Amino acid sequence: MKYIIFEDFAGHPAPILFPGRVSHGEMRELVPYSSVLSAGYVEFAGGSLNVHGHSVSLGVKSRAADLEIILRHLAPEA
Repeated sequence: MKYIIFEDFAGHPAPILFPGRVSHGEMRELVPYSSVLSAGYVEFAGGSLNVHGHSVSLGVKSRAADLEIILRHLAPEA
């Protein structure tokens, strides 16, 4: 899967995960947030999630902090 982490209107990171057949550029056009913080690929391998790669069309790459942001948004709310 692919992902983009946007900065939402409150200034917080907002990850969006989407199928690999959709390009980063196509997804960017669909989302109204003004800033893209990072983008890349997310995969489940070896029992854990991993992020890697970059988006040429958006000019950003994955960051080590992305995994924590994605996991925090996937966790059930208490």
